[in-house]
Order: sequence, then C-alpha cells, then structure tokens
Amino acid sequence: MKSLTFRHGVYPPHGKQYTENKPIERLKPKEILVFPMLQNAGATCEPLVKKGDKVLVGQKIGDSKKFISSPIHSSVSGVVKDVTPMLHPNGMKVMSVVIENDGAFEQGTTLLPHEKYDSLSREEIINIIHEAGIVGMGGAGFPTHVKLSPPADKKIDTIIINGAECEPYLTSDHRVMLEKTDRVVEGLKIILHLFPGAKGYIGIENNKPDAIEAMEKAVENEPNIEVKALKTKYPQGGERLLVYAITGKEVPSGGLPCDIGCIVQNIDTVVAIERAVIKGRPLMRRIVTVSGGAIKEPKNFNVRIGTSTRELIEAAGGFTKEPVKIISGGPMMGISLYTLDVPVVKGTSAILCLTEEEAKLEKERNCIRCGKCVEACPMNLLPCTLNSFVLRDDFESFEKYHGMDCIECGSCSFVCPSNRYLVQSFRTGKCTVLSNRKK
Repeated sequence: MKSLTFRHGVYPPHGKQYTENKPIERLKPKEILVFPMLQNAGATCEPLVKKGDKVLVGQKIGDSKKFISSPIHSSVSGVVKDVTPMLHPNGMKVMSVVIENDGAFEQGTTLLPHEKYDSLSREEIINIIHEAGIVGMGGAGFPTHVKLSPPADKKIDTIIINGAECEPYLTSDHRVMLEKTDRVVEGLKIILHLFPGAKGYIGIENNKPDAIEAMEKAVENEPNIEVKALKTKYPQGGERLLVYAITGKEVPSGGLPCDIGCIVQNIDTVVAIERAVIKGRPLMRRIVTVSGGAIKEPKNFNVRIGTSTRELIEAAGGFTKEPVKIISGGPMMGISLYTLDVPVVKGTSAILCLTEEEAKLEKERNCIRCGKCVEACPMNLLPCTLNSFVLRDDFESFEKYHGMDCIECGSCSFVCPSNRYLVQSFRTGKCTVLSNRKK
C-alpha cells in the first residue's frame, strides 16, 4: 500500500516505544475531582450545580446557550464541595465545579441508548452528540455537533478519521484502534449516516502496521470505508495536511475542510460518538498517554474527566528523576504545566514528563537566515519573516503574509538552529490580529 503524505514537514524522534505496546488501563479516581467550565473551543459553560448539591454519574453540571459550546457532565457521583475558580491546564484560573467522589458511582439519568440509530433523523443524532458534550479530542476541543453541522451550501462527500497520531510519545489513539476497533468503525458509520453518499477514510501513519491491519480487517465488508496508510512524518495529523494527503485537495487560505467537502474527526471522538448514540452515555472519560523519560512506568490510561494529573503520575509509578518539563499533550503542540494540581479535561491527550536530554532546553539566539524553517513549514509560510513582523508589532504585514494560516505545529521551531521562539510569536500575532478585528 502506498503511503500518502503532504509537502514539507519534519521527522522528530517518535518516542512511542515507551507505551505503544501497553494496553489501556482503567484508572479509578480518588476523592476529589475538578471540572473546569471551559473544556471546548468557544463559549465557557455556566455551572448548573451549587455547593452541597448531590450529583450522579452522567449528570450535566455545566452548559451554555451559545451554539459553539459543549455541556460538561460529572464522571462520578458525590457531593459538590465547591464552585470556584481553579487552575486549568492552560495556566489560568477557570470557574470549576469541585466534586467529592463518594465511590459509589451511582448512575444518573443520561441519554437514551439507540442501538438502531438508522431510524433516527439527522437532527436527533446531532442533538445526542451535542447533549453528550462531545468535542474534538485531539486537543483542539472544537464542539463536534458544530463540525457535523456545516452550512447548507457545503456538500460533504468525504469523512476522514484521523488515526495519524503524529505527535511524538502519544499512543492513545493507536491503542484505541487496536482495542476498540469495531467501535471506531461503528462511530464512523454513524457519521456517514448523517451524510448520505459520503465516503469514509481512516488515515493511519505507517509506523502503526498493527493498527492498519486491524482497521483494514474491520472494514473489509464496508464498501464505503477505506483505510489509508500515511507516511510517518510530522505534522501528518494536521487537519488540512491530512485532507491533502488523502484526497489531494487543498483547503483554501482562511477556509475550512468543509469548503472542499471534507470533515475530519479524531479517533477517540468517533468512539465517544458511538458511546453516546448507541449506549446513551455522555463524554465522561478519555484515553491519556503518560510517558517520557522521567516516568517510571509509562502507560495508557482510561481516565475519568476531572481526575488530577498528579494521580496519573502516581499511577504510572511516579518519577525516576525530576523532569525538566511537564507537558499536557504532545511535545510539539502541547502546553507546559507548572503544577501537577490540574485536572484531566476533554482535550488532555497525554501527560509527558521529559528529562533534560529529551527537552533540549536552549536559549534563543539571533536568526542566521538559514531558511530551514521555510523548508519545514507544511503551510508554505515564511516563519522567519513572520517572526520579524511580530517582534516589530507589524501585525498588518503579519496578516498580509498569511500568518493566520499558521497551524502552530512547531515544525519551524524544531528545525531552527538558533532555537528561535517562532511558534510563541505566531500565537501572539494571531491573537493580536483577532483582537484588532473585533475592535
């Protein structure tokens, strides 16, 4: 099978050997769980409970009336200990519901199961996905019901399931494809039911031959689903790049995949859709890789949302040595944590604890105009030039030279011999441009 790919990109050490052969383990939460009311791209939820309230598993504890938002559900039963601002993995304090777990895991009234979803209308399935609180679980957290509701003039003919998992160290999607193969396929079939006539593709990097084999076997009797082997290259799992690799179509500058008839969903998101529609369960768990050279026993965990990051580290045996950097997510696009006292949220794909050798922390030096960042950029941008615009507060030029098309993959920073803080400056530039547009 030919391995598909995109232009440019980089080849970081994959680091997946720590956990790629580690089956998913269920982690039982301890006494206190924290549920930030911001777990999706878009509007923040408002708490629906107050201190002293009794809550049940699956009970909705946060919601918003805004379209681009997603409700939050309790993953345990117990008593609301507090509703107060708490630290979020993004480094800020966010209004949160703090629940004291009673250990009984008493089930509340959740969604209704629909094993025969063929009888459901498109609107009914979209509503189930919304009410289940499902978001993109690759890290971006965009509400899934919004992504599955493109404008009426956008004809969707291609559904792509992102099994690339191109970030180093991460193996949670890999394990899901091996251990929950049929559920991935069923989740994709539910999405295809929403878009009659569309074809489904499951894209998997070729450093996961066992996952490719498992998924091919699972879809051998599904004429409208095909598995595509992808070249192992970063950032192969980037939405636009994945679309190009599989379809040969390019998402226009400033556009979305739906503009060219495509919708992309993450592996764990698809399983969450299957769980919500068929079993009637909201999003209360996710798979998290805990890895890195500073971790004693790297593992993949099935974790209840709200569980403390510190508990994850302890369940993986703790540290063999003090890590120089702890990251929520992958090493290329993840967020550095300055404390372990933050909860697992819907977008937490991994907790990485890196040694000094792995982190390779170096001071920023002057740009030597070598052009390596230009060669690496998968979006065909000029990173060194965009960086100079931001440093000069020339955000008009930053926008003119397509800085808003940056996907923040970190390929430029990875290859830079001067260790320029390129991605950080692009984030500043993008935020400033968006702020100026609002004004």
